Amino acid sequence: MTGGGSRKWIFGMVLATVVLAGCGEGGKVDRGEVPLENYTAEQIFERGEFELERRKPARAAFFFSEIERLYPYSDWAKRALIMQAFAYHKDQDYENSRAAAQRYIDFYPTSDDAAYAAYLLALSYYDQIDEIGRDQGLTFQALQALRAVIERYPDSEYARSAILKFDLAFDHLAAKEMEVGRYYLKRHHYAAAVNRFRVVVEDFQTTTHTAEALHRLVESYLSLGLTDEAQTAGAILGHNFQSTEWYQASYKLLTGQGLEMKAKGNNWLSKVYRQMIKGEWI
Repeated sequence: MTGGGSRKWIFGMVLATVVLAGCGEGGKVDRGEVPLENYTAEQIFERGEFELERRKPARAAFFFSEIERLYPYSDWAKRALIMQAFAYHKDQDYENSRAAAQRYIDFYPTSDDAAYAAYLLALSYYDQIDEIGRDQGLTFQALQALRAVIERYPDSEYARSAILKFDLAFDHLAAKEMEVGRYYLKRHHYAAAVNRFRVVVEDFQTTTHTAEALHRLVESYLSLGLTDEAQTAGAILGHNFQSTEWYQASYKLLTGQGLEMKAKGNNWLSKVYRQMIKGEWI
C-alpha cells in the first residue's frame, strides 16, 4: 500500500471508529462528541463510503444525506445524492432510493450520472417485482421507468441492461395473463380464458409464452365448438412454432377431430395469420 493510500485508510479508520462512531439523531456523536457540522463534506463523504465497505448501507445513506443537508449547493452534495440513492437501494429501502434518484434527476438532469439515477429509479421498481400470482402494478411501473432509461439515455452503459430487464418484466406480465387464462380454462370458463390468451398473442407476442397461448386457444375454441378459430390458431403455431411441444399437442387435438391446422374464416386470428404471412408478425 502506498504512503498516500495508507494515510487515507488510517484517516478513514480514525474517522469511523473515533470521531463519528455512534452517530445518533441530529447528526451528533453520542455522549456530546463533535457534531457533523464540524467536519468537511469530503470527510463525511468518506465516512459514507466506509460504511458501504462495512456493508452497512443504511448508515452510509445517513452520512450521504447529511452532506445534502449541511452542504446543499456543493459538488459534494451532488455526489452524495447519487450515492444516497445507491446506498438506500443496497439496503432495499426502495422508496427512499427512488426519492433520492428522482431528486438527482430533477436537480442535475444533464449530469453524467443522470442515466445512472434513472436506472436506479427503475431498479427500485424492478427489484420488487413479486411472484406471478400477485398484483403486477410494480411490473408496469418498472416497465415505464426502464423505458425512460432506454429512450432518454440510449447511448449510456445502462441502456443495454435496461433493455434486458424490460424484456424480462414484459415476459412477467405475459406469464400473469397465462396464469389467469389457465385458471379459467381448468374451470371450463372458456370465453374468459380466450380473452386472456388473446392478450398474450396480440400484446405479448415477443415473449416466451406465445406458443402456449396459441395452443390454449386451440383447446378453448374446440371446447366452445369454434373450429375455424381453433384451426387458425393451429396454423399460426405451425408457421412459427412447429418445433415446440405446443404445436405437437395442438396437432394431435385438431387431427383427432378430423380438423386441419389451416387458417379458416374471418376472425381476429385470421387477421393475425395474414399479418404473419406478410412478415408483420413477430
